[in-house]
Amino acid sequence: MVYLDNAATSWPKPEAVYDTVSESIRMGGNPGRSNSEKARAAATNIIETRAALAQLFHISDPNRIVFALNATDAINLGLQGMLQPGDHVITSNMEHNAVTRPLAYLEDAGVRVTKVPTDPVTGANLDAVREAFCPETKLVIMTHASNVTGTLNPIEEIGTICREHKVPFMVDASQSAGAIPIDVVKMNIDLLAFPGHKSLLGPTGTGALYVSETVSPRPIRSGGTGVFSEVRLQPEQLPYYYEAGTQNTVGISGLCAGVHYILERSVNNIYHEEQKTLQVLIDGLCEIPGVTIYGPLSAPRAAAVSFNIDGMDCADVAMILETYYDISVRSGLQCAPDTHRMLGTFDLGGTVRVSPGLFTSLDEIDEFLKAIREIAEGE
Repeated sequence: MVYLDNAATSWPKPEAVYDTVSESIRMGGNPGRSNSEKARAAATNIIETRAALAQLFHISDPNRIVFALNATDAINLGLQGMLQPGDHVITSNMEHNAVTRPLAYLEDAGVRVTKVPTDPVTGANLDAVREAFCPETKLVIMTHASNVTGTLNPIEEIGTICREHKVPFMVDASQSAGAIPIDVVKMNIDLLAFPGHKSLLGPTGTGALYVSETVSPRPIRSGGTGVFSEVRLQPEQLPYYYEAGTQNTVGISGLCAGVHYILERSVNNIYHEEQKTLQVLIDGLCEIPGVTIYGPLSAPRAAAVSFNIDGMDCADVAMILETYYDISVRSGLQCAPDTHRMLGTFDLGGTVRVSPGLFTSLDEIDEFLKAIREIAEGE
């Protein structure tokens, strides 16, 4: 199979991830819940993962990385912890449902939401971002990269605007963490949500939220932490303030192996290699009559490329690719209906999304392009 659905979850993983997951689940142990050798080893794995993630994102204090179920869970912690009725939040019309749905619930509870317009190529309109601020603005949240078009938002510039207004800045890095360089200090990011199972190459069921020293969201969960058991409420020390219950030790250990793989190869090198692969893919699609591509046609961009073939339903294209060519892609609205409304593809049922990953070869790209050409020509 040619796997081109890495925007959903990366596959394959580095061998070290498989080995580490197997070793961890066989080892056992509940971190912080006893003084046994197994418990200490499990706790060490979690500590090492925080340290590796801190190195990747230029975070000075690893304890400010809070593990979550996934990026969506991390986003919910940030949004629900930062916003309350009467507040105002700024976002874009290019967000995943991981952002738009929690905001919809908060909006029903009395939070005012402003969605600034975006361009499919250049991202959020900076003038619109500046004009959206008001005295009640308590947070700005933007995706780093669209999961539909691969469009990159001007995160560093938006972060600077937020600093000027003294408003916290939260970033959804679901499509960029591990594939595109991120520096939380340089980019003025106060809250960074990211999954472990995409470009960080870890298992599903992993993710985290970076919480800077400038913000203190309310916890949305409480319970056992293994330490400070005598305290009536959730202990205020990080990361325990936000982490309740037994951690996904097995998944986090696998995530650690994935992050170390990225650090060894360098995220900068990964990014530049991926841009070359993406350019071959996009240039090839542009040469096929009847194909419409949505989003940037050149770097910089993320590895999610959406297109449609004239006269064909996107779901049919994806089905043909899998059934007759053994090529895996994704069709539909990709959990981002606002983006498709912006692109004009909502009423079409969405797009075909092809997303190469770290281990995608140029031969696989050629195989995919050959298949699309045959489908477009009706062969």
